[in-house]
Amino acid sequence: MIYDNLGQVQRKIKEACERSGRSAGEVTLISVSKTKPLQMLKEAYEAGARDFGENKVQELTEKIPQMPGDVRWHMIGHLQRNKVKYIVGKVYLIHSVDSLRLAEEISREAVKQDMEVNILLEINVAGEESKYGAAPEEAESLAYSISKLPGIHICGLMAIAPYVENAEDNRQYFRKLKQLSVDIERKNIDNVSMDVLSMGMTGDYSVAVEEGATYVRVGTGIFGERDYVKGVVTE
Repeated sequence: MIYDNLGQVQRKIKEACERSGRSAGEVTLISVSKTKPLQMLKEAYEAGARDFGENKVQELTEKIPQMPGDVRWHMIGHLQRNKVKYIVGKVYLIHSVDSLRLAEEISREAVKQDMEVNILLEINVAGEESKYGAAPEEAESLAYSISKLPGIHICGLMAIAPYVENAEDNRQYFRKLKQLSVDIERKNIDNVSMDVLSMGMTGDYSVAVEEGATYVRVGTGIFGERDYVKGVVTE
């Protein structure tokens, strides 16, 4: 099942790229494995998946040592400051940095470990009260402030679009995030690049790719339905 699902998602990404004049190589698929047992992750790995996304620190740290060393781990869920020390140096990219205080904690831990941590700024692009993320109008000033911190590098933006029945309803938000990244890129802020746009989940990743996503986060579309737990859906 997982092998077939993964192939189907990759085909849809390729088709979306073709429709929008992009190369399929511009888009990375993150297999969102939160709440899924290790065996399912290993099946996805054997089917070619190398990027995995988790939204809880404890689950992430438990799975990392049990998976092959070439897996790139992505922290996509809300990150509490007191949990930062457990993932710095272990994850490839932190997608969910939504405040200066969180970035400062990541910076402190990065300096302590003498390394640079790659992050994305999480933007609440639809202004939903139930979602984390900085307001779009605050994104530029937040980027300026974080850019001055040692041991941290802003690679782009991330957003969790609203849950919708019709994926087209989210096109406006993906377009808005893309434009925001272009606007910030034009500022030429030191230590800030806008190469990464993490947007699009199981129900709308094709539309996200058409609007410029470089990472799409797909869980249900690969692993099947999950038991819902409290918290924000991040894939």
